[in-house]
Amino acid sequence: MNYESVEGADNGPITLYALSTCIWCKKAKEMLTKSNVGFRYAYVDLLKSNAREEAIEELRRINPSISFPTLVVGDKVIVGFNEKEIKEALGKCAMW
Repeated sequence: MNYESVEGADNGPITLYALSTCIWCKKAKEMLTKSNVGFRYAYVDLLKSNAREEAIEELRRINPSISFPTLVVGDKVIVGFNEKEIKEALGKCAMW
């Protein structure tokens, strides 16, 4: 699957599964970008057929409800936009 990458400090593996039309997904992406950590993301709704199916299967394994945004920070899965939870997961490496 093709992910877009955003450069930043290495805070471990961070992946955002999002929809291009979702305001909460946009807020999660903006928060990650402003925190200056590196992460990868995919707008699942913009992926082509095979890549979309692969993304949905991957997402189903970590978030069976397949809801957006879904953020994976290391081993932690954050479903929905929860600013406090995201900050805690990113830890001290993030610049607030």
